[in-house]
Amino acid sequence: MSSPTKQFDYKHIDQEGHETLDVIAGAVNFNRWMYNTIKPYCKGRVLEIGSGVGNISEFFIQDGFSIFLTDIRESYCEILKNNFSSNKNVLGVENIDLVDKDFDSKYARHLGTFDTLFALNVIEHIEDDKLAIANCKKLLAPGGSLIILVPAFQGLYNTFDKELYHFRRYVRKQMRDIFEGNGIEVKRSFYFNALGIAGWFASGKLMKNKIIPKTQLRFYNRIIPFAKLLDILVLRLIGLSVIVVGEKK
Repeated sequence: MSSPTKQFDYKHIDQEGHETLDVIAGAVNFNRWMYNTIKPYCKGRVLEIGSGVGNISEFFIQDGFSIFLTDIRESYCEILKNNFSSNKNVLGVENIDLVDKDFDSKYARHLGTFDTLFALNVIEHIEDDKLAIANCKKLLAPGGSLIILVPAFQGLYNTFDKELYHFRRYVRKQMRDIFEGNGIEVKRSFYFNALGIAGWFASGKLMKNKIIPKTQLRFYNRIIPFAKLLDILVLRLIGLSVIVVGEKK
C-alpha cells in the first residue's frame, strides 16, 4: 500500500464534505444505482458506517431494512436523527469512529451484532485503513457481510480528493488484500461507474474544481442509464470506484 498523499488534520466542521453531500443528494438516480448495486449483498441487521446526511440510508429504510445509522461527526448524526430516527426500521443513530483508540470498550454493545456492514466512500478518509477494516469485522456476526466502496486509481487523485481529505485511491487488489489480511473471505470485487472517470478527471484534474459542480452532477444524473450500460460493456473491469464484498468466517 502506498503512503498517504498528504497528512490531514481532522475537520470538526467538514464544509467541503457537507457541500458535496448536498450536491450528491440531488443525484437521486445515481444514489439509487449505487444502492441497487450493493443491495443484493445485504441481509438482516444492517450497519451503515458514514451515513452522512442519509443519501443512501433512505433507500434502505424505504425498502424495509432494519438499519443502524452512524457517522463520525455529530453534526451529521443530528441530521440523521432529525430525518430518520422516528422511522420504525431505524435501529438507532450513533457516532462511531472506526479507529477510536478505545474501540472495543466504547462500542462493546455493538460487537458481533450486525449481519451486514457497509461503508461507501469512507475508508479513503482514514489513514489506518487496515485497522478500520479490522474493526468493521468486529462489528459483524459470524457469516456477516462486509461491503466497502472506495475511490479507484491513484492516477485520478485530484483537487476533489484533496478537499475531501482522501488519503488515497485504490485498485481492486489493494482492498482485497486488506480484507484477506484481516481474515475476511472476499466474495465479490469489481469496479463501479466507468463513465464517471471522464467527468472526475476533467472537472477535478483539468479544471481543478474543489467541489463537484451541481450542473455537472445534474447532467450525469440524467444519463445514468448509459453509465449502467457502460459498466456492463466493460465487464466492471474499470471504474471511478471499486467495491469489495466479503464475509466474516
